[in-house]
Order: sequence, then C-alpha cells, then structure tokens
Amino acid sequence: MTSDKVAPPGVDTTRPSIARVYDYYLGGKDNFAVDREAAQMAMQVTPDGPEAGRACRAFLRRSVRYLAAEAGIRQFLDLGSGLPTRGNVHEIAHQVDPDARVVYVDNDPMALAHGRALLADARTTTVVGADVRQPDELLAEMRDRKLIDFDQPVGLLLLAILHHLHDDDDPAGVARRLIDALPTGSYLAISHFYDPGETQPEVSAKARAVEKVFNETLGTGRWRTRDEILGFFGDLELIPPGLVPLAEWHPDGEEDTRQTATYHTIVGGVARKV
Repeated sequence: MTSDKVAPPGVDTTRPSIARVYDYYLGGKDNFAVDREAAQMAMQVTPDGPEAGRACRAFLRRSVRYLAAEAGIRQFLDLGSGLPTRGNVHEIAHQVDPDARVVYVDNDPMALAHGRALLADARTTTVVGADVRQPDELLAEMRDRKLIDFDQPVGLLLLAILHHLHDDDDPAGVARRLIDALPTGSYLAISHFYDPGETQPEVSAKARAVEKVFNETLGTGRWRTRDEILGFFGDLELIPPGLVPLAEWHPDGEEDTRQTATYHTIVGGVARKV
C-alpha cells in the first residue's frame, strides 16, 4: 500500500528519492508516485528490482548477524541507512546483545523523520543527519557526541550507498577516510552495484542500461567493476567467500529472493581491519 497524502517537512515529492525508491522495491508505503515511476522505469530493464531490494536487505541481515554473533561487534555505524523497514540493523544486533549500539546516518529528510519517530524511545540507537560525502565532518560528530567509541571495534556498514556516489565524489577516498578512523578489530560491510564487463557481456549490457535509467531519473547510480569495488576495502582482510553475489555470502536459507536479471549485478562482502 502507498500513500501520497502526507510528507514530512523538507521532503520534495516532485523528485524521486533513493531511499523512497528502495522502500517501494521492499513493498513499503513511504514512497510517492515519482518514486514508483522511477522504480518502474528501471524494472523495464531488470524486472526483478523488488527481489534485488530484498536481496540487499537479506545481505544486511546476514552480515550484521555475523558481525554481532561471530565477530563480537557491539557498535554499528550504518551510513546511508535509508527508510526503516523489516529487519533493521538494531533489531538484528539486539537479538544477539540488547546493549549493542547502533548509529544510523542519512541525509534524506524522510528517512530521518521516520527513523527518529521509530526510535523516539530507543536507549541504544540514534539517528543522525549527515552526508557520507563529508566523512571528516561525520566522524567529528560521532566523536563530539560520543555516539561511537573509536577505541573499540566498530561494524561500519556501507550497504547500497557507495554506488550512489559519483566518481567525482571520490568514493574510494570516502571509504579510505572512514577505514582509517576504525580501530583494529573493526569490520566493514559493503554491497554495491556490479558490472561484470567482458566476463559476462549480456549481464554487463543490462547493468549499463539500468545505470542509464537510474542516472536519468535519480541522478545517481554507478555499476562498478570488481577491481573498483574491491578497492573500497583497501588493505582490509576479506572474510570468505570474499566479494560475491549477495545470495552467496553466508546463505542461511531463511530468505529466497529469487533474483534473476540482477543476480550478478549486485555484490557484497565483509572485511576485517587487522
């Protein structure tokens, strides 16, 4: 179900929003006609867009569970967190430890409004308005407000966000600055649109076609090569199985997303700072 009746202050309902398009793919109600139109244009090239959205959320769930249950991470920094939906980071982490701390960061006014409403009484979870393209300012706020203890391991989540940074935003530099701030024993999880190039020419052509649609509607979206995406991890140690299609990273059988067209065009991985 969707509704265009009420929008929080500062929300522009005449232009599509990345967060709201994802919300539509996930079956949410916090989107508008312009968002649905953008999503449906992309689905003309890759009809399994909703399945891709669910695959991204399933990867989030599995990676956060791994970090909390197996790696012992007790504080998470989720950049580009988007609109709240089923299986939020704090809900997954708190299944392992109710005291785990989660900081959500986004610059979308609707994501911030809904996140703050959801977490109004939260003891261990905070929503912050900031721009990932300004990592120094973001990190300074984390330190000044004592939201993250950078003397203890951190689970840094860059899920479905770096592919929305243009090349001239220097996403590799952004990732490097954030990694440099992490103490030893921290982890980084990334999911990213992927262009397999000559290894899978038909898939690559589809990736380039949907990239064109995204940039014409949302103004953003980059399907990058394997080497480009691996470069975002810097010298961190990738956890097996490495950088793979989302469904292949620690599958647990809990959710079958049935991706078809997008299976090989979104990849994810988790790495440790040693």
